[in-house]
Amino acid sequence: MDKGPNYEVKDIKLAEQGRLNLEIAESRMQALMNVKKRFESEKPLKGIRIGMALHVTKETGVLVRTLIAGGADVAITGCNPLSTQDDVAAALAEEGIKVWAYKGENKEDYYRYLNNVIAFKPNITIDDGCDLVSEIHLKHQDLIKDILAGCEETTTGIIRLNAMVRDKALKYPMIAVNDNKTKHLLDNFYGTGQSTLDGILRATNILFAGKTLVVCGYGSCGKGVSLKSKGLGSNVVVAEVDPFRALQAVLDGFRVMPLKEASKIGDIFVTVTGNKNVIDIDHMKLMKDGAILANAGHFDAEINLNELKKISKQRRVRPFLDEYSIDGKKLYICGEGRLVNLAAAEGHPSEVMSTSFCGQALACEYAVKNKGKLPINVVQLPEEIDDDIAKLQLEAMDIKFDTLTKEQKKYIESWQEGT
Repeated sequence: MDKGPNYEVKDIKLAEQGRLNLEIAESRMQALMNVKKRFESEKPLKGIRIGMALHVTKETGVLVRTLIAGGADVAITGCNPLSTQDDVAAALAEEGIKVWAYKGENKEDYYRYLNNVIAFKPNITIDDGCDLVSEIHLKHQDLIKDILAGCEETTTGIIRLNAMVRDKALKYPMIAVNDNKTKHLLDNFYGTGQSTLDGILRATNILFAGKTLVVCGYGSCGKGVSLKSKGLGSNVVVAEVDPFRALQAVLDGFRVMPLKEASKIGDIFVTVTGNKNVIDIDHMKLMKDGAILANAGHFDAEINLNELKKISKQRRVRPFLDEYSIDGKKLYICGEGRLVNLAAAEGHPSEVMSTSFCGQALACEYAVKNKGKLPINVVQLPEEIDDDIAKLQLEAMDIKFDTLTKEQKKYIESWQEGT
């Protein structure tokens, strides 16, 4: 491990490769680069300390550079023990950015790094999964008076934040960046759909065509995984607890059945629910010899590995692929049951993260502009900001689109004209 006054990374000598990967990411994130260009001129974040717990990837590195261009002082750590790209962490450290992260963090280091970011006394928090916010609320409430707002990146974090609101535990405004259309309908759908399969492929090199693939959860992430799996020739089965989403899956052309039934026929299983023990030990006992299990939800709680470890023999057979022998058969777990797209692959493509991180950057600007005005609740960015992000991405893709005429605008804003 390489350490400095403001960093702890696996190998600082990886910085050159990290810079190259950041360069490639920037070339594919033109929407965010346009935000960065404006930030450099206007400095909307001048004097603001931003503490981040996000996946330390090349795309996140571009976001960090954007926030700094806007005048912010930034400190960052990871939000998952297996998601850091060590070359990117090294490159950020060499740029003088406060960064504490490495791939394969143990629990002690994970929380030590989180507390390094908290000790930075941020005015804005950016979270992916709500661990940073939770740690501040549980152990560092004295800092809350100086926090303008927080931004949450993912569905799991929003679930936790809504629980905090119900318990009257939330003490500062949280902007639900995940709920932007340009986040959950793009990042979760297209990003998770592609990167989850990428992670499974890198871990296993299995052929998807002809396999029965069971998707647990049919939210935006589950829809993306199902569509991409179908595109590779898989026979997709969906397991759901929400009746409307189950209906959607049926009407989208997928089979829907209880997970206990699907467990008997599945070749590959993917969890994308944000819940706990979705694939439990009873399900695993029903599975075929050679079944592959992967999780694309934020935490490593969706597959009950704790119980599986108690009754099986385990060995590492490939990088990010573990074999569990149980009841005379073998099951394979990708990426230790953690986010497979980041544990075994590189996460979402840069183009997808461009719109998500436009949301983060503009949410920080919105928090500063509305200091003291935001309710202590989970709030959404105004729709016009979300639309502006979509416009930035369309411009980056050199795509033109229509606008309403004055007559059309007047018509949809009125009620008098009818049949």
